[in-house]
Amino acid sequence: MLGFLARTALFSVLSGQELQRVALACQLRSFSKGEDIFRVGAPCEAFYLVVTGQVKLYVLSAAGQEKVIEIFTPGQSFAEAFMFLEKPYIVSSQALCDSVVVEVSKDDIFREIEREPRFAMHMLAGISRRLHALIKDVDGYALRSGMQRLIGYLLRDVQDTAQNGHAAHTIALPASKSTIASRLSLTPEYFSRVLHELEAQDLIRIERRTIHIFDVQKLANYGSQ
Repeated sequence: MLGFLARTALFSVLSGQELQRVALACQLRSFSKGEDIFRVGAPCEAFYLVVTGQVKLYVLSAAGQEKVIEIFTPGQSFAEAFMFLEKPYIVSSQALCDSVVVEVSKDDIFREIEREPRFAMHMLAGISRRLHALIKDVDGYALRSGMQRLIGYLLRDVQDTAQNGHAAHTIALPASKSTIASRLSLTPEYFSRVLHELEAQDLIRIERRTIHIFDVQKLANYGSQ
């Protein structure tokens, strides 16, 4: 547990003693594919770190339509911002596949914050990064086409130096195409159509959930057209 916590962005700057205290607030939990970790309206008593698998945050419209807010993979944390609202969860979360998460007790974390204010600053930095990413998402939905949003998603983990050259790149989609389409505010049909258009342009090759990008720069330039 200590080794895992030390490798996460949220806890990486903590001392050994601080990590040991945080570990006491943690509990490993396993969830089957499709099982909810928490649902909207439930009391917010913890936040979570993904150990294995993938987890989505989502909301349902009054008509029952699902909107995926974010997809989390191993090492990422989620729901930490909700703890400070002192209100029930405002979204739901679900395991996209068999997953293991660390559940971190809110009460224990609050006690640690009282003990060590530096820990609070680090948590605020993590929440601020999440807010910055959310603002970028809203900007993308408003100002970028569906094609540009999808290409941006495919290139999200590519280093800037790679985008300046003609390097190849391979990514594995962390979830089903319909789930990622919802994350990008696209219909599944449009998502698939754009992927196949990119493949027809010899920019990518699709192998189930694996996407082979032949030339990063060409793909990025295609999205700017």
